[in-house]
Amino acid sequence: MAASPSVLSLRGIGKSYAGPVLSEVDLDLRAGEVHALVGENGAGKSTLCRIIAGLARADDGSMTLRGQDYLPRNKGDAEHRGIRMVLQELHLIGTLTVAENLFLNRLPHRGGWIDYSRLHRDAAELLARVGLDAIDPAVPAGQLGIGHQQMIEIAAGISLRCEVLILDEPTAALTDQEIENLFRLIAEIKAAGTSILYISHRMEEIRQISDRISVLRDGRLVKTRETADFPLDEIVRLMVGRDVGETLRVSPDSTGETALKVEGLRAGTAVRGVSFEARRGEILGFAGLMGSGRTETMRAIFGADLREAGEIWLFGKPASIRSPREAVRRGMALLTENRKEQGLLLPLTVRANITLSRLGVVSKALGWIKRGREAAEASAWADKLSVRCTSIEQPASELSGGNQQKIIMARWLFRDCDILIFDEPTRGIDVGAKFEIYQLLSRLADQGKAVIMVSSDLRELMGLCDRIAVMSAGRIAGIYRRGEWTQDKIMNSALSGYLTA
Repeated sequence: MAASPSVLSLRGIGKSYAGPVLSEVDLDLRAGEVHALVGENGAGKSTLCRIIAGLARADDGSMTLRGQDYLPRNKGDAEHRGIRMVLQELHLIGTLTVAENLFLNRLPHRGGWIDYSRLHRDAAELLARVGLDAIDPAVPAGQLGIGHQQMIEIAAGISLRCEVLILDEPTAALTDQEIENLFRLIAEIKAAGTSILYISHRMEEIRQISDRISVLRDGRLVKTRETADFPLDEIVRLMVGRDVGETLRVSPDSTGETALKVEGLRAGTAVRGVSFEARRGEILGFAGLMGSGRTETMRAIFGADLREAGEIWLFGKPASIRSPREAVRRGMALLTENRKEQGLLLPLTVRANITLSRLGVVSKALGWIKRGREAAEASAWADKLSVRCTSIEQPASELSGGNQQKIIMARWLFRDCDILIFDEPTRGIDVGAKFEIYQLLSRLADQGKAVIMVSSDLRELMGLCDRIAVMSAGRIAGIYRRGEWTQDKIMNSALSGYLTA
């Protein structure tokens, strides 16, 4: 069958910031296809898409849209030409309602006043289309969870007919049901003739929905091939430039003392009587559906959210942790699921973000920073975690998502905390970086740290953890050792609290 004509063509696209980010990229997007763009963090995927969407300008090369020269001046110009992009990072305005976010640039009005009746009606129709008909359009967007916010971003992206739709990591924060709804929408959009450029690190979903796959490595396009003819092992090898072996953890024969003990923890409606123990030398995983209370449990333990009831023991001693400052002082660390808003100081340098947790080590008696010592410590940890940056003086905002995640991890390792809580540490991270993080977590446990890992990826929990605690409706529904769990057993536990509620 003959290939569809190209809707969008890129030739020789190049872009540099502190150094080259893209070099001589040629890419064609056919009408009515899902074209997956894959590569390690920092490979240039998001930069290429931002150029297409008018959010950045290429330094070299040219683009054509439907055979006409295409050089968008800005995002609005690109959207006027029929190209829309749903970004990986959320851009909703939390204080505005869901409906206002969906139609922000085209609010219906009568006589100069916003027609809220029509606005809420149109928003409800759009929400139903993406499977969010249970959400009230009048609710402030900031009150929703990350997964629902991501679906609202996607709903806004498909609200207008477009030639090209760019989706950057659209499923990173979605549940299985939301992903299923998204894939149904993609099929509808594709059938209507829209071309979709799809960025994801999840190989299984790329193989499920894409027609062709293009691999970027170090800013260059190394291969494009039909998905059906592109073996997974070859995709991974082309992405990382090497073969990626199996590096998941083998559970130790024994673990050390109990580092963290939680009994009867309650926090709002999300955490309703949680009890568990985490031991030195083990990785304790937390599974559960979105909204099961996993993140809220970790935040309450860390003192980031108010603990209404329950007891916490650290190494056998009662601990009254009322703030993150006290948690850190007692040897705890929390890597939050939202690195942009809660984990990083984006305008500051890689150096400052790494050393932030232990300024006393790099400061003089009167509080002045010893720049040489600080730079040495930051450089050492950036090297240990293979942070890809032009230098430790580069702002954290300029790094890829995976490298930003590594900076936060470096910060806590520099602090040398004994209890490490990682909430979705591999979300939005490429396959090569994932294995590096798996190895790091295993090394930390082998060094005697107590590692707690919250993840929506059940397979990585089953491959990496020594025990898995399953949460359902704010409670622990079961804790399983390696050898005891199965995927069905874990999923049944995850659903149990909702079947009996």
